[in-house]
Amino acid sequence: MKRTFSMAMLTSFAVLSAASLASAAEAASPGSAVDYTKAIVVCCSILAAALVMALGTIGTALGMGNGLSSAANAVGRNPEAHGKILITMMVGLAMIESLAIYALVIALVVLYANPLLKMIGLS
Repeated sequence: MKRTFSMAMLTSFAVLSAASLASAAEAASPGSAVDYTKAIVVCCSILAAALVMALGTIGTALGMGNGLSSAANAVGRNPEAHGKILITMMVGLAMIESLAIYALVIALVVLYANPLLKMIGLS
């Protein structure tokens, strides 16, 4: 209960402080049009990078946990084959970890070398 209250207070403080900063911003002149295309593309890119990293790491974590569990069960059933099981497990874990690295590369490309900004001509 105390943690929920403190999180609610922190959120309220953040919203109120952001509102005061937004109110202090200068108003645009009535005749000028504001183009928010770049801001929207950058915001969507940040969300896409976060989603890629989240799903990529969740998938690899589940795969590694499943692989380690299966390897432990196999060694428990047949202790003499632990050498072959260990080698196969390490190769499998390296393959699974490469998927997380691919997700990181995709997220970095979306964040820093954004192809969408180049495509619409805003880079």
